[in-house]
Amino acid sequence: MSKLILLIMLSAISAGTHAESAPGDAAASKHVMQAGTSVLPVEASPVLDLNAFSTMEQIIPALAEKRVVFIGEQHTRYDHHLTQLEIIRRLHALHPQLAIGMEMFQQPFQRYLDEYVAGSIDEQAMLRATEYFRRWRMDYRLYAPILRYAREHRLPLIALNVPKELTHEVAHVGLDGLDDEYRQLLPADIAPADAAYRQRLKEVFDLHPKEEGHENFEHFLQAQLLWDEAMAERAAAYLEEHPDHQLVVIAGNQHLAWGNTIPQRLQRRTAVTAASILNSWDGPVKPGLADFLLLPKEQALAPAGTLGVLLGDDKGQVSITAVLENGASAAAGIKSGDRITAIDNHTINNVTDLRLVMWDKQPGDTINVDTVRKHLLLPDKKLSYELTLQ
Repeated sequence: MSKLILLIMLSAISAGTHAESAPGDAAASKHVMQAGTSVLPVEASPVLDLNAFSTMEQIIPALAEKRVVFIGEQHTRYDHHLTQLEIIRRLHALHPQLAIGMEMFQQPFQRYLDEYVAGSIDEQAMLRATEYFRRWRMDYRLYAPILRYAREHRLPLIALNVPKELTHEVAHVGLDGLDDEYRQLLPADIAPADAAYRQRLKEVFDLHPKEEGHENFEHFLQAQLLWDEAMAERAAAYLEEHPDHQLVVIAGNQHLAWGNTIPQRLQRRTAVTAASILNSWDGPVKPGLADFLLLPKEQALAPAGTLGVLLGDDKGQVSITAVLENGASAAAGIKSGDRITAIDNHTINNVTDLRLVMWDKQPGDTINVDTVRKHLLLPDKKLSYELTLQ
């Protein structure tokens, strides 16, 4: 990991002028025009010095001097989470009083992160109590190494995000349409978007299909502002309450890029030294994007153990809508229409229950699955199976 290459954002430098059309050379200009090429002033062009790449080891001392280090991600990229963990490990070695703020957890569930770090509850209980699989839904294996490192070293984990019910409601009715109950959950201050922020969000909004009731761009924009402001407010509050701590903030690249996102909104609340790092940015690379851009080699999670079925979640029941040919369930004799009631003696009432049981299972693991099979004229039949996951 120490040899991970980072692309350092450089200031623009001037490029040379066109060799055949020096300013004031009317004859040359006329010649170019006659050749069908317009003569335009040559603008200064940004240049990235490819010989000036740094390594992880080289930038850590500079990051260690900052009060806040923002590290972005594309949520499904496992290598991004590995680089986040490596930076956390290296900063922790230099600054034992380190905390980790996470977009992935919502503020009302902070106590369960505290209990997990303290060792009062285990990982499974933390995932259930924080409603992780309903509120974030990404494969928890992406984040597990970071949370386990925090637990091992008793590093505070800070839930930065607001409840998804709030952002969903703002996207639907806007800030002005919120009732008093939702208004109490808003940050104390939500600054308006600048032109660049607005334009970026408009491009995103125009590219994606709209859900019914979410066709209003201004409401979409307000929901994004709420996201950034709320996370900045929570981070600022933690910094003020813990003046001896360094804070690493983990969030999506889009919440950190160009500065006018969480970083600027944090600075508005509390003036702290900070550095921002993005992982594998897909858009334009220009000065101001971030302080550092990481270019890790893409790595995938190992395949998870699977049941080999498609599921439906309805009215407190998890039904199998299709059994995949050659999958573990097909080999065991499970059929489409069967309802899963338990896995390894854990009651299954919904898909979240199932994901809580299955998230850490690997191919080759053996599990016990209890089902109910309906009959038109006979009583429902309870069946149990032993499956070897594929």
